[in-house]
Amino acid sequence: MAGLDGVALRCSGLWKRYGTIAAVADLDLEIRQGECFGLLGPNGAGKTTAVEMFEGLNTPDSGTVEVLGQRWRGDGDVRLRSRIGVALQETQLADNLEVEEVVRLFRSFYPSGKTVEEVLVLLGLDGPRHTRVHQLSGGQRQRLAFATALVGDPELLFLDEPTTGLDPQARHRIWDVIADFRDRKGTVLLTTHYMEEAERLCDRVAILDHGRTIAQGTPGDLIRDLGAEQVVELTLDGDVSDDLLCGLPGVTRVARRGDQPLVGVNRIGEALPALLDLLAARAVPVRALVTRQASLEDVFIHHTGRGLRDA
Repeated sequence: MAGLDGVALRCSGLWKRYGTIAAVADLDLEIRQGECFGLLGPNGAGKTTAVEMFEGLNTPDSGTVEVLGQRWRGDGDVRLRSRIGVALQETQLADNLEVEEVVRLFRSFYPSGKTVEEVLVLLGLDGPRHTRVHQLSGGQRQRLAFATALVGDPELLFLDEPTTGLDPQARHRIWDVIADFRDRKGTVLLTTHYMEEAERLCDRVAILDHGRTIAQGTPGDLIRDLGAEQVVELTLDGDVSDDLLCGLPGVTRVARRGDQPLVGVNRIGEALPALLDLLAARAVPVRALVTRQASLEDVFIHHTGRGLRDA
């Protein structure tokens, strides 16, 4: 069960510094029971450091963390640890153990949980069950790490970049498992820099940059706050000012990825012809033009002036 107020995880005024660098800076979060909450941001944004403090693996310099109604207190945390599942960004497992042996070992750490067979089937590891860890592909290793987090049937699941390096088929399988866990009232804290993953799985997200929260809310609300239904991505041989672009009909905002414009529009039928007319009148050749729906990536660019991959 979560805390009495239905909050599965809460942190307040959380700080972690390494020398003069603040990896996490005054972080406040509340994650409700039964939701999937995403921590988004580029590498180095502070996601992993924050999650390590939530998991009791790292000690805050200041601030408080409460997990499932309890605070980490050291030696007396065994019962709390039995209620959570953790899949680290990189999990080191014994190379010579077989897949089934690894899952059976981790199952033995918990007083109750899923059966080994159930978890192997759930994550598509029943085929390579007798394969040794060192013989697994990268995607299989990632799924095995996820299996070790699920086998105790946790109330709260911490997933740190769970689909990094996976092929699309394996990624979608992991997404289905996460969605099923949440649908059964489990709580998920997910870190990712894949915006599609966050938009598909997360009920709410917080976007981190340089250790600070720069935006928080549901994916839909954050995208709607941009005021743009669609985005026109341009690659130009030349330039045109943001003021001119903003003056076009249907254009609501202009951002930049590097020196190239990202034009937010809410009436694409009016905006696109006007945009092409402006570029032709200014003799600015268009090398590429892509239209797409506005996304969480655009929220990040709006707040920071750069894309997640550029950060």
